[in-house]
Amino acid sequence: MRTATLGPAERTDALNAMAERELDVLVVGAGVVGAGTVLDAATRGLSTGLVEARDWASGTSSRSSKLIHGGLRYLEMLDFALVREALKERGLLLERLAPHLVKPVPFLYPLQHKGWERLYAGSGVALYDAMSVSSGHGRGLPVHRHLSRRRALRVAPALRKDALVGALQYYDAQMDDARFVATLVRTAASYGAHVANGARVTGFLREGERVVGARVQDVEGGAEYEIRAKQVVNATGVWTDDTQALIGERGQFHVRASKGIHLVVPKDRIHSSTGLILRTEKSVLFVIPWGRHWIVGTTDTDWDLDKAHPAASSADIDYLLERVNSVLNTPLGRDDVEGVYAGLRPLLAGESDATSKLSREHTVAHPAPGLVVVAGGKYTTYRVMAKDAVDEAVHALDQRVADCVTEDVPLLGAEGYRALWNARARIAARTGLHVVRVEHLLNRYGSVTEELLELVKGDSSLGEPLTGAEDYLRAEVVYAASHEGARHLDDVLTRRTRISIETFDRGTRCARECADLMAPVLGWDTDRIEREVEHYRKRVEAERESQRQPDDLTADAARLGAPDIVPG
Repeated sequence: MRTATLGPAERTDALNAMAERELDVLVVGAGVVGAGTVLDAATRGLSTGLVEARDWASGTSSRSSKLIHGGLRYLEMLDFALVREALKERGLLLERLAPHLVKPVPFLYPLQHKGWERLYAGSGVALYDAMSVSSGHGRGLPVHRHLSRRRALRVAPALRKDALVGALQYYDAQMDDARFVATLVRTAASYGAHVANGARVTGFLREGERVVGARVQDVEGGAEYEIRAKQVVNATGVWTDDTQALIGERGQFHVRASKGIHLVVPKDRIHSSTGLILRTEKSVLFVIPWGRHWIVGTTDTDWDLDKAHPAASSADIDYLLERVNSVLNTPLGRDDVEGVYAGLRPLLAGESDATSKLSREHTVAHPAPGLVVVAGGKYTTYRVMAKDAVDEAVHALDQRVADCVTEDVPLLGAEGYRALWNARARIAARTGLHVVRVEHLLNRYGSVTEELLELVKGDSSLGEPLTGAEDYLRAEVVYAASHEGARHLDDVLTRRTRISIETFDRGTRCARECADLMAPVLGWDTDRIEREVEHYRKRVEAERESQRQPDDLTADAARLGAPDIVPG
């Protein structure tokens, strides 16, 4: 399959191409659902475009718990259909669609009551495994097992002895959510979709009642485009209501935002060989293995402030630390926290006031001729949401359109990944990179790792690690700008890599080095490099300040103290 290059020239070409000829489908919003929708439409043979006001996955889809899971707790709510659907999707991603990006991860569930709890929780996990296998795509994960307290403490010595009487261990899967979305977008582009980030919809084009396209502004260059399309799909997540307002109507449903925050701590702060899932009074708490780190989350609180930069308050951080410390031998403190991030779940508003009880089902609607809206759902079922959205759009097209094929379309980097993984020692010997470096690249880029290795071959300095962020190679920064659509320093440090949450300095130490590497690709002069670095530093300062504030209102005000866009 031809790999798509998403550099500055390709972005300009995409915007021009979308404005030149009417599309079959224009998708607004490049989170996981929008990216999945544009891939679905493109692989049905439709002429397709994607526009995103910020960056791929810059909203909710880069700030999740990084899990691909069936939703074990939805079994307790008796939502069997949602769990079965999600487990099928988990299996497809692990086995066929993205084995380079989606990996198995073990979780330990501590039991606190003898007898009845083991029977109750064990029955739920057994049903979870059975539903996974019955989906036809669940045989790749180990089945759950029951552990005594002694065996549980052997795999998770960090736990206090009095925090459990025994445990269950089961498996789910995880991925880097932002990298997954960027890969979806590139895959769609390789099948002919036109894609552009930094392209904001400012209004819809109308002919009478019918929506016939969108007015799009290049956020950086200022140019305006009229992009005409037979069908427009609104896939803007927590911004759904705002986007609907551009046509003067709210639509048939309301999307409510629920804030979830996560902490990132170094691996050595929690002594365990497995992730943890803990029950809280409101929901569940995960401690998730993440390379040389742990992710601890999440919270679940209503949010009606700034959607672009939801802020984590001091109270949020204290809540998570208090909950996780209730089961740990050695408590975590503020000084152990490397990174903090906050995201917003797009929930379909229901009758319940508690956001944890709002629907994780998704809805597709056709509020006006020519306009389809898809909202709700969960990350794991993005492909099903995308299929339903395109099916809805296709009903209104006066042409015969093929059925969805994305169940059989591997993402960029999946084909040949396992063969390259088996040959990783030879690749290391050929390139001079340590085999651990090669494994890192293969698990982030799959078979397109060869494109990064070509960069290193042309300039050996790109094979060196970044100063202060040694997990990443300098080549990855160049590749992000030249091939993955990164337009700003923030795109690289926050989404193409995870340096902003994986280092105690939040990426400020390597910011200048990264900007210097991006400059030749993006045509930056010395002044632009300086502005990018200064903008990123101010963002980090604002985030740190927000995390010292006592509540949502003060945290939001502090976070908004940094400029939203790099000054021109």
